[in-house]
Amino acid sequence: MESSKWLAAVASIWIQCSSGASYAFGIYSPVLKSTQFYDQSTLDTVSVFKDIGANAGILSGLLYTAVAAKPSSGRGRFSFLHGGPWVVHLAGAIQCFAGYFFMWLAVTGTINRPPVAVMSLFMFIAAHAQTFLNTANVVAAVQNFPDHSGTIVGIMKGFLGLSGAILIQVYQTIFNNNPSSLILMLALLPTIVTLMLMFLVTVHETPSRNEEKYLQGFLLVSLVIAAYLLFLRILENVFVFPEWAKIITLLVLFALLCSPISVVVKAQRVDLERLPPSVTSSTSLLIDEPEWASSDKLAVENIMDYDEVPTDTVQRKASSILQPDEQKNLWQAMCTIDFWLLFVAMICGMGSGLATINNISQIGESLGYTTLARSTLVSLWSIWNFLGRLGAGYVSDIFLLRRGWPRPLFMVFTLAAMTGGHVIIASGFPGNLYVGSLLVGICYGSQWSLMPTISKEIFGVVHMGTIFNTIAIASPVGSYVLSVRVIGYIYDKEGSGEGNSCFGQEGSILVCSCCADLITRLQGTERNLGCSKL
Repeated sequence: MESSKWLAAVASIWIQCSSGASYAFGIYSPVLKSTQFYDQSTLDTVSVFKDIGANAGILSGLLYTAVAAKPSSGRGRFSFLHGGPWVVHLAGAIQCFAGYFFMWLAVTGTINRPPVAVMSLFMFIAAHAQTFLNTANVVAAVQNFPDHSGTIVGIMKGFLGLSGAILIQVYQTIFNNNPSSLILMLALLPTIVTLMLMFLVTVHETPSRNEEKYLQGFLLVSLVIAAYLLFLRILENVFVFPEWAKIITLLVLFALLCSPISVVVKAQRVDLERLPPSVTSSTSLLIDEPEWASSDKLAVENIMDYDEVPTDTVQRKASSILQPDEQKNLWQAMCTIDFWLLFVAMICGMGSGLATINNISQIGESLGYTTLARSTLVSLWSIWNFLGRLGAGYVSDIFLLRRGWPRPLFMVFTLAAMTGGHVIIASGFPGNLYVGSLLVGICYGSQWSLMPTISKEIFGVVHMGTIFNTIAIASPVGSYVLSVRVIGYIYDKEGSGEGNSCFGQEGSILVCSCCADLITRLQGTERNLGCSKL
């Protein structure tokens, strides 16, 4: 099978499916807490370093710009060896193995119990790997599919959100609920998958029509996988699966994960039929301005791929959004009000979402949820997170190209729904965590597909990786304030046996945070609407 942007997309999807180890923190955090003799605030401090590592992707963005911004055309069959996304993947794989392996050594007692600062460093390195893998996959995908940047970012971010449920399913089948073995699996599995597939993730300047049809194929596959995982979680809460049944369900999951190859085969066949042999160049959009400019023009032309033909006014408005006035670097972006509006919005909105997932096991334990139910909540969170990431990118693409709606509007809509989810979690009624985590998970996930795409449309694609990873730093900042200084403190003070008052206080604080974020994003949307070119 020849290298193409479709094969690169599938390789990126598979890497994304294995790289969301940070979402499994709720499963192995109890054994980390017990073996290292942490209280809740100390565990939350370690968790914050996980959040910082998983979101502080400035280095990954700078590395991608340095090694993947040079066109590789004309270098022959082994042009990928001269630099490309694989370098960023390799850096991520090394960090993933080192961080989780040393963490596993500490948990199993192979090495002496490290100080909290050292364990936090292990956690930071392990989680920091995710930014490298994610940056390489997302930016390469946007370069390959500039016509549908929201959709492809949603797909990549969606599979990353789904990876937590996939990794937990593999862990429960093979390691039979041994949390320390999960940490070792997180050190090995993402590293091996990345090393096997990283050379397939390349940038291709091969314009093609009707991309949306085949991208929808990826969307359909991802929805089937999410539905299958959800079905398994429901069955596992009702029945006790024997070992042979667990193995069969895992094999079915692997078969579903392989199914995107069929989309690649069909898309490549169509591309070969429609494109002349000369259209085979593979380059980067990050430095060649004529290339990204022509790609954005092609994106506007491909609006006709949608079923509903937009009006001339909508086309002009979509064109103005898809083609920013200038390509800003990080410093230039930081000198704009739009950058800081996005940053403040991430502190409030994303911080409350991270605070929820980081403490969901402890909240469930105090509310009387069983170990299996808490594991189910973590797995379900990954599915809701996936649906938000997938749906927000695709739906915002449709409304942008059909009606000219700016993407920040969808940030406002999802934030309002997230506020309702925190209210439900704070209420404490039976089953509240299932309903509340559904709303918060979907809305939290949607921000991760909307924010990178908005960054690209405001500041350009040239330094997209560096800019959106810098904005993402706001997420762990908000998580630290809410998880360590608020929720962890209340949890330790109240204790699990003194009723549910701590959860009402926690929920009220998270609701206030979301309301502040809602005001910020409304202001940003007003600016976006007022500045759109008609």
